[in-house]
Amino acid sequence: MCGIVGYKGKNDACDILIDALKRLEYRGYDSAGIAVWHEGEIEIARRKGKVDELRKVVADGSFTGRIGLAHTRWATHGTPSERNAHPHRAGDVVVVHNGIIENYIELKERLREEGHKFLSDTDTEVIPHLITSYIKKGRSFVDAVRLSLKELKGSYALGIIREKEKMLIAAKKESPLIIGVGNGEYFIASDAPAIINRTKRFIFLEDDDIAIFADGTVRLIDLEGKTIKREVHQVQWSDAMAEKGGFKHFMLKEIFEQPRAISETLIGRVKEEKGQVDFEELKLPDLTKINKIWMVACGTSYHACMIGKHLFETMLRIPVETDIASEFRYREPILKKDDMLILISQSGETADTIAAMKEGKKRGVYTLSVCNVLGSTLARDADGVIFTHAGPEIGVASTKAFTTQISVLFLLMLHVGKVLGNMSSEDISRYIKEIKQIPHKVQSILDMADNIEEMARRYMICRDFLFLARGINYPSVLEGALKLKEISYIHAEAYAAGEMKHGPIALIDENMPVVVVSPHDHTYKKTCGNVEEVISRRGRVLMFTDNPSHEMADRVESCFVLPRTIYALQPILSVVPLQLLAYYIANFLGTDVDQPRNLAKSVTVE
Repeated sequence: MCGIVGYKGKNDACDILIDALKRLEYRGYDSAGIAVWHEGEIEIARRKGKVDELRKVVADGSFTGRIGLAHTRWATHGTPSERNAHPHRAGDVVVVHNGIIENYIELKERLREEGHKFLSDTDTEVIPHLITSYIKKGRSFVDAVRLSLKELKGSYALGIIREKEKMLIAAKKESPLIIGVGNGEYFIASDAPAIINRTKRFIFLEDDDIAIFADGTVRLIDLEGKTIKREVHQVQWSDAMAEKGGFKHFMLKEIFEQPRAISETLIGRVKEEKGQVDFEELKLPDLTKINKIWMVACGTSYHACMIGKHLFETMLRIPVETDIASEFRYREPILKKDDMLILISQSGETADTIAAMKEGKKRGVYTLSVCNVLGSTLARDADGVIFTHAGPEIGVASTKAFTTQISVLFLLMLHVGKVLGNMSSEDISRYIKEIKQIPHKVQSILDMADNIEEMARRYMICRDFLFLARGINYPSVLEGALKLKEISYIHAEAYAAGEMKHGPIALIDENMPVVVVSPHDHTYKKTCGNVEEVISRRGRVLMFTDNPSHEMADRVESCFVLPRTIYALQPILSVVPLQLLAYYIANFLGTDVDQPRNLAKSVTVE
């Protein structure tokens, strides 16, 4: 995810901004840029690549001034390049932006009709042009910003300066932005690590807040121009804690980032009022001729494939075959020209998945990658690509990448359903409405994380776990067991609940915790029977259900109630408490949660 920093104060802005960008490098980025205001002029420098390349540009001392903005970009619109790097300028207005502007195409067309010329491929560039448009119509700088923000659909964290104003403006909606309060100086940043060495006094902006830095003060207003108040918080974070947003580990931070990650994956793609899903610039083959879909991946991403198979077969009646990428080409799969091969990888650099893509291309099959890293091998070399906008994932054990992969596959299923005529616009609108509620429902689970932590404390001494579920939630328990194995080094196995009596039931006794996902769906009664079988053998059941009146709730050791959603979206909700359970057990045991032994974040060898 991109990094924003800004400064207004009594010291030289350039060195402060470059240092702040270096402190945000852990977030991942593909380009960097800086803008410094000095006596009515703004100097801008942008470079593809690392912050050190940008540092070389400003090393001659030409970037002097006490107001400035800087940015590291994680590309979402347009390839990594100098022309697409931030800051972006229109007239004398300069902007840096995190987030995604959902309606930028409509705004760009309108602004072009007014005579505006665009120089990049980004969604961000419409923002300075829109502000400039209002200024030309006689609006003040502050009003032009405020009115522009009211037109934007999507998410943003913004830093804005103008040559004719000795002022810095910041604004936030659904993308993080904080204010650092120093001694006669102010900072803005997308994350505390950027400025924690300069101040520990922060104002945490809320959605639709606008901050105006002028005359040595900061004033906050809302979108209507009304003054608002926000408390200044004193934090005691160390630099390391700040990098993790105050969380003990990156993994926990990333679990808690899932509402935002899913929201940003949806933005710009779902058109609820039109009953359609759009994937910008994605050129799919003639879907009416698709014979079969293949979904291929490794590890966590393979579990996403299993959910994707369930979605496409259950809702569209399209046959899907899933394969573990390391096995795919060695069994010489029967690929036909009218098949589609979907390859899923967080990094886009997984060696076995890349090899599977090459096998598909060799057979003349259309290849579509789902990944999180723009510029990665899968993103470059596949015939089509859909990005999950999860932002960088630092913890080795994948969490937010998984839930955004499921979200993308659900959206792709809706898109294919619309193209093939298998789904009406009304049905798609209903499903879009459901998935737009998922981030809020994930947040409600995270708000009850303390309950999962207490559950973890109770079971942390157990050395074996069994995970059970049916239907579309079976891949979720596979993922839950994998998370527990990865970071706590506890033996855990997951089975489709109906398979328990075909062997695993022999393991069950009073020392065996059995994690069961049992929503109130068409598998409910069958799963109740499986829980009964565990209890009768004195097994210890930890149940996760969306039914507060579950008939087995009073007979199990632990029960956690999930929010309800449609069957197709249950895995996104059911996996979150399993991620938390694994995390808290590992944390209690004192293992290296973010870098578990023997594992790597990106498996680039076979």
